[in-house]
Amino acid sequence: MKKNIKVGKIEYKFLFLILFLFFNLYTSLNSNSDLEGTVTEIKVLDKISSKNILLKLNNGDETRHKDLSIKSMKCKNSEFDDNPEITAYIQVKDLSNQNKDDVFVFNGWMFSSSPSIVPFDHPVYDIWLIKCY
Repeated sequence: MKKNIKVGKIEYKFLFLILFLFFNLYTSLNSNSDLEGTVTEIKVLDKISSKNILLKLNNGDETRHKDLSIKSMKCKNSEFDDNPEITAYIQVKDLSNQNKDDVFVFNGWMFSSSPSIVPFDHPVYDIWLIKCY
């Protein structure tokens, strides 16, 4: 009779372990899928005319806006709700530039809360990251 009690305790521990691992796997899969988006919203400001336009970019697709070719590779929302942070990997080419040495005007991660960390430096246009969904 003592053997059956020990086997029962081992089975409960094993069942607890299985449930714990399943719960951790489920939450990690759901959290990643909610944080990464497929559409990136950016705002482009024309410094000369003082007009801005909101662009919605599908990740991986290249969009042309006047003299700029803009491509969003990936975007992600932060895990924290109290201080939301949106990050996106963006590539920007200046199509009016005839110098073939400079391929990208901007190629890197852009942050919504701190655009000055990796600034987009262009004499005519300015770009801000708005949303990722």
